Amino acid sequence: MRKYLLSATAAVAVIAGSGTAFADAAAAQKWIDSEFQPSTLSKDEQMAEMEWFIQAAEPYSGMEINVLSEGIPTHGYESEVLTKAFEEITGIKVNHQILGEGEVVQAVQTQMQTNRNLYDGYVNDSDLIGTHSRLQQAYNLTDMMAGDWAATTSPTLDLADFMGTQFTTGPDGDLYQLPDQQFANLYWFRKDWFDREDLQAAFKEKYGYDLGVPVNWSAYEDIAEFFSNDVKNIDGVDIYGHMDYGKRAPDLGWRMTDAWLSMAGAGSKGEPNGVPIDEWGIRMEEGSCNPAGASVSRGGAANGPAAVYAIRKWDEWLRNYAPPGAASYDFYQSLPALAQGNVAQQIFWYTAFTADMVKPQSEGNNTVDADGNPLWRMAPSPHGPYWEEGQKVGYQDVGSWTFLTSTPSDRAQAAWLYAQFVTSKTVDVKKSHVGLTFIRDSSVNHESFTERAPKLGGLVEFYRSPDRVAWSPTGINVPDYPKLAQIWWQQIGDVNSGAFTPQEAMDRLAEEMDITMSRMQRADEAQNVYGGCGPRLNEERDAEYWFANGGAKPKLDNEKPQGETVNYDELVARWNQ
Repeated sequence: MRKYLLSATAAVAVIAGSGTAFADAAAAQKWIDSEFQPSTLSKDEQMAEMEWFIQAAEPYSGMEINVLSEGIPTHGYESEVLTKAFEEITGIKVNHQILGEGEVVQAVQTQMQTNRNLYDGYVNDSDLIGTHSRLQQAYNLTDMMAGDWAATTSPTLDLADFMGTQFTTGPDGDLYQLPDQQFANLYWFRKDWFDREDLQAAFKEKYGYDLGVPVNWSAYEDIAEFFSNDVKNIDGVDIYGHMDYGKRAPDLGWRMTDAWLSMAGAGSKGEPNGVPIDEWGIRMEEGSCNPAGASVSRGGAANGPAAVYAIRKWDEWLRNYAPPGAASYDFYQSLPALAQGNVAQQIFWYTAFTADMVKPQSEGNNTVDADGNPLWRMAPSPHGPYWEEGQKVGYQDVGSWTFLTSTPSDRAQAAWLYAQFVTSKTVDVKKSHVGLTFIRDSSVNHESFTERAPKLGGLVEFYRSPDRVAWSPTGINVPDYPKLAQIWWQQIGDVNSGAFTPQEAMDRLAEEMDITMSRMQRADEAQNVYGGCGPRLNEERDAEYWFANGGAKPKLDNEKPQGETVNYDELVARWNQ
């Protein structure tokens, strides 16, 4: 057996001759005893895993590296706590910087465009898998783990234990990114209000069906109207039936690309992403790696009836049912607003917010009771009238470690060690308790989460259920995420401002995506920039042709069918079967 697989006692004894190494082992034991509990590993197994990191990091000891991620509680813990542990154990200093998600994407794009090493590693959404697998500017982890990085790849990494690697695998079958945190986009609601018999009776009398978790957008709209315009006030507090955000900023773009169009029913059937039309409205034929267009006229659906309906409903609900000022909130401002406790439901709620939504009342969270029990629950998001069985039902964010080839291999390997450390079994259960963004099956199934589940509003039940695989990130139809994503927030922002109607904005958005993809096509044809997998746009044809030939869906005569709800407790019982 290699030395790093020995017991903790034996591991320390093996390196007792080296003062520095012995100090590293002592530091590892200190962190195991004081911070890295609970764990799926015994303390001896944790120490053995840490001993491997000590030895593998020896050539890089004393190095200082820079990594970048967005600002959620999981990354705050890594930046503030795990960097210290890693430095004490390995001798590698990590400057883990936190920026907004839009700024992270911009930094990745800048490094790819300039080939200047800005950061040695990024926690970059798996939404860029189509970009990384085409441009070949990210280290192919499958190749590196079997080749030059074999000595810095942990024998206890256990990729099979990760939940999200199917989303970080390119169409070539190779792994390009390592999941670090994962969260779903679900429906959030105040169960204590929904359970009130007086409100149930009033809702049933007005709408003819039960107040419960909405299955479709019609029910969501009815519930929003009911709480905003009929209930209006609970316990002396003005309340609202909906929460969202609308500030003209980069995060408004991923408010929409995070499957909003497919939740309305704009895409094609197929999992994890629609085939041939994905949740961005981009068409790519099955078996091809060449996107063919986003506009209805090219066989896409970004400006089709379902997409326009989706944007119109977002705008209407924001104006009619959300608290005053919500239209000017960004992604980060919408969270503390929800914690005020004056909102009945939110159709588009990221489970990354769970850590903040379970804080005690003493920290200003009005959505828990005096004992810290959540007054809210999470459930699957409802779908729009264009949605059909077999279509994508929701979005899952998989923030993943990504290393660009413009980073020197030694610096990238030091960052690779850090990435494996913060996702290791030694660390992961504790990190999961802090950030509640599960990446390992073993962690979410740990007994400590069975005990904590009642305090987490359905999060553990969801991630233990077979349903979780139906929520997926942006797929491989998107050929260059940074170039295309920036188009979205600018066009959608013009709807919120009133400058353009939803149809006008989506026409402009689809056209801009096609113009941008046509540039990619020319670059790929001339210089093989996208490895032959760049766009190859269809010739334009009239909408009726595509309506009849697997393109966008034609406009429905009735976009508000009968509302439908489901009982939450029955839903959770199905998850637990």
